[in-house]
Amino acid sequence: MGVAVGAAAFALSLVQPAIAEEFVNTGYFGNVAIKGYDPVAYFTQHQAMQGSAKYSHQWLGATWHFASAENRDLFAADPAKYAPQYGGYCADGVSFGTVTTNVDPKAWRIIEGKLYISYDPGAADGFEKNPTKLTDSQKHWSDVERTLVTEKVQKNWQAPSAN
Repeated sequence: MGVAVGAAAFALSLVQPAIAEEFVNTGYFGNVAIKGYDPVAYFTQHQAMQGSAKYSHQWLGATWHFASAENRDLFAADPAKYAPQYGGYCADGVSFGTVTTNVDPKAWRIIEGKLYISYDPGAADGFEKNPTKLTDSQKHWSDVERTLVTEKVQKNWQAPSAN
């Protein structure tokens, strides 16, 4: 048992640097980031706007939808500027060190030029009004990333072989 745990920990240490930057919350089904909402619209139109598959872009292994070709092109030129923090996982959840996959794209805030999405409007409001939440989320993100890495590695090991 100790050897298996050690082997899993070693494998995780090899995989983590390669995938730690690649976590985008695509929900439970499909591969569309932030439920198809346009990340650029939060900054340019100051509202949550549903995007369209017609204006899509692939980034970090996920499909991002946009309301216009212009928004898609702005994102493609500088995705880190527009993408939600924490890969689109609930910012409020991250502030507690937890992974909350189910988010509401209409529950958002831009704080210090960064987009944060939460699971509901009350959480987004609390995240904005309580400055320690931002600090706490930044502090806990590396732990949340490790949880996501572990879940991804376990899922990949449990997936049926293509052979």
